[in-house]
Amino acid sequence: MRFTFSFLLTLYTMVSFAQLPEGFVYAKIEIPSIHVDLQYCGDNNFVGETIDGYNANVAIMTKQTAVALKKVQTELVKQNLGIKIYDAYRPQRAVNHFIRWAKVVNDTLMKQQFYPKVNKRNLFKSGYIASKSRHSSGSTLDITIVDLKTGEALDMGSPFDFFGSESWVENKNLTKEQSKNRQKLQTVMLTNSFRNYPKEWWHFTLRGEPYRNQYFDFLVE
Repeated sequence: MRFTFSFLLTLYTMVSFAQLPEGFVYAKIEIPSIHVDLQYCGDNNFVGETIDGYNANVAIMTKQTAVALKKVQTELVKQNLGIKIYDAYRPQRAVNHFIRWAKVVNDTLMKQQFYPKVNKRNLFKSGYIASKSRHSSGSTLDITIVDLKTGEALDMGSPFDFFGSESWVENKNLTKEQSKNRQKLQTVMLTNSFRNYPKEWWHFTLRGEPYRNQYFDFLVE
């Protein structure tokens, strides 16, 4: 028996992905060439463990965000580059996990890697952690650019989720190559309907996001 490509894709989708709330989509279905590497789906993050609500390495976002991000990917592919997603939709329970962790001030397992110059007590005050995240509205992304031939991320001058002035968009203490890479990311996102967050070069929110100030809590799976 022969099956059409569309039928097989539909079957694959039904088997591999959960049913999402209306208005949300999987990045890999909408943009198959995109890279997904959710840092909160493992222990390589500032908490040092898998974060509540992250059951699979799948990037979820609003349909409108995916449409805009597809334009970004199309533009980058022409340069043999592409987007890697570190985080997209984030359940409220994950944010609650961050809050619980932040209150345990002696738990500094990942300090040297992610916040060496910031006192853990000041992570909320400094704007690195919040009790409500725009990610939970489904239209905020944490991303970088990768070389499609090697899969390697471009050097942006600081790692993802590094809490400090090194990650600020306007940081001038960068090499020429780092500055060029960071500007490339900012330009391609800002010209395709996203706005940035000044303290995190990787953080972007869709302009006119559909669920602003709504915070969802369905699982990433």
